[in-house]
Amino acid sequence: MSNLHPAIERVTARITEKSADSRRRYLDLMDREAERFPNRNALSCSNLAHGFAAALEDKTAIKSGRGANLAIVTAYNDMLSAHQPYGRYPEAMKLYAREVGATAQVAGGVPAMCDGVTQGQDGMELSLFSRDVIALSTAVAMSHAMFDGMAILGICDKIVPGQVIGALRFGYLPAIFVPGGPMPSGLANKEKQKVRQLYAEGKATRADLLESESASYHSPGTCTFYGTANSNQMMMELMGLHVPGAAFVPPNTPLRSALTRKAVHRLAEIGREGGDYRPMARVVDEKAIVNACVGLLATGGSTNHAIHLPAMARAAGVLLDWQDLDELSAAVPLIARVYPNGAADVNHFHAAGGMGFVVRELLGAGLIHGDILTVAEGGMGAYADEPVLDGDALTWRPTPAASGDETILAPVAAPFQPDGGMRLVTGNLGRGTFKTSAVDPGRYTIEAQCRVFDSQEAVQAAFKAGELDRDVIVVVRFQGPRANGMPELHKLTPPLGVLQDKGFRVALVTDGRMSGASGKVPAAIHVTPEALGGGPLALVQDGDVIRLCGHDGTLEVLADLSTRQPATAPVEAMGMGRELFGMVRRFADGAELGGSAMLAEGGL
Repeated sequence: MSNLHPAIERVTARITEKSADSRRRYLDLMDREAERFPNRNALSCSNLAHGFAAALEDKTAIKSGRGANLAIVTAYNDMLSAHQPYGRYPEAMKLYAREVGATAQVAGGVPAMCDGVTQGQDGMELSLFSRDVIALSTAVAMSHAMFDGMAILGICDKIVPGQVIGALRFGYLPAIFVPGGPMPSGLANKEKQKVRQLYAEGKATRADLLESESASYHSPGTCTFYGTANSNQMMMELMGLHVPGAAFVPPNTPLRSALTRKAVHRLAEIGREGGDYRPMARVVDEKAIVNACVGLLATGGSTNHAIHLPAMARAAGVLLDWQDLDELSAAVPLIARVYPNGAADVNHFHAAGGMGFVVRELLGAGLIHGDILTVAEGGMGAYADEPVLDGDALTWRPTPAASGDETILAPVAAPFQPDGGMRLVTGNLGRGTFKTSAVDPGRYTIEAQCRVFDSQEAVQAAFKAGELDRDVIVVVRFQGPRANGMPELHKLTPPLGVLQDKGFRVALVTDGRMSGASGKVPAAIHVTPEALGGGPLALVQDGDVIRLCGHDGTLEVLADLSTRQPATAPVEAMGMGRELFGMVRRFADGAELGGSAMLAEGGL
């Protein structure tokens, strides 16, 4: 008899029911594609010859059809710290493939922009839509029909969601995501945040700020705060797309190399020609999507996934909305405290028990589905163990029963808070996401007059002029997908944090996004419908009283909007390539649907 929590069972059943038609269409398509492309020998001789012309020592094997040929889809660049370690992965992975009679080729690369570099800059307006570009690039890489499996190399914010979306369109093949691991711990996150606020107040110099930032982001590997990048890695574990325990092992270590080797070997084992076929289309199902949601909520992960999860789910024919996330959040306790929801970073989280502890606790409490198909043998239970090296041999052992640090990881029976801290707020201003897990409960409800802005630069100017030194709800509109690509507004966090620390009751309401590092200031983000095109945020005026409440899920303005005319939207900006994305902005759907033009126009 299943011990599945009733709320998890109820939400999963609802998702399955509403997804019945779209999921069936997706699986039917995957079955048809599998029949059309049974292997690379279905290509004409000329097609096939082009495909192995440069394969050097692997040419004979690929030509003869001997063994699996694995696609490597890589997000490598050496500007982005998380992806710099991928530079030498392909040559190593080709060697690992040969060890099991397989071959591997770099099928293609995908762009990998860094939100940390573009935060608050013009380039951030390309960020969300880079996910669709990555999905398209993954599809282009896989379109050669040369491959029997997909090794996906990607870690950060839009990159993994984009790769998931693209790879799912080739879901008749198995896929394993291969991470690179976090950089060593640097300057403590609270110290970094302190310097940011001092700089916002004019009490620290640019040199002080740069020294602080470079002490935090200092070497190859993923940034160590628990933002979107590390939330991605957590979700790949909960969806069964990683080798178990791979998420947070540091780069350039023997254990990391052993896990990458295992990923290649395992990918060769689970293809169509073997006896353990595990196509991605069957791994990523309704239960896997629910597991990802639960993992996100239990660990206090990035709010960006309120947008990415519905988009990824749609690519697999699964329909997920914010009501589903809200109901799951009410049932799932917060069992991890990782910055910005705590002082620890992901290295401390990993040392305290990490993903093995989280998976074991969630499984034991019936909060995730244990019976999903994963790339590993043993289903989700395998992800409750931690990988270790026994000499040169990779093996797994049970994660210690107790948390290694109870300030970082807590059991489900004694959580940090009883809910997952990502709530749906609704009212006459639309629907939005409120991440409560990093907010003091005394600030869950804010009711105050608002100040309305059309850009984050205008907010910063008003802050510096002292115009916001009062109880205030800051409204930043025309920041949705169709307006300007929905940039993150993370640079608002320090000034709003300063106002809050002065004793003012402050909140943010926006149709834009906040970073996965969003912190202590209460915020209704991703508000949909967005201001551009008729959303009620376009009708709000300075001085209107707005009520935001995380307790009862309220987002409303206490004013009559019925006689007002919408504000004029800012002129679309040009430069930094933004004009090239005009078509994507024009056709993008709403945040709750994933903020994608590609999915809507593709009939998904």
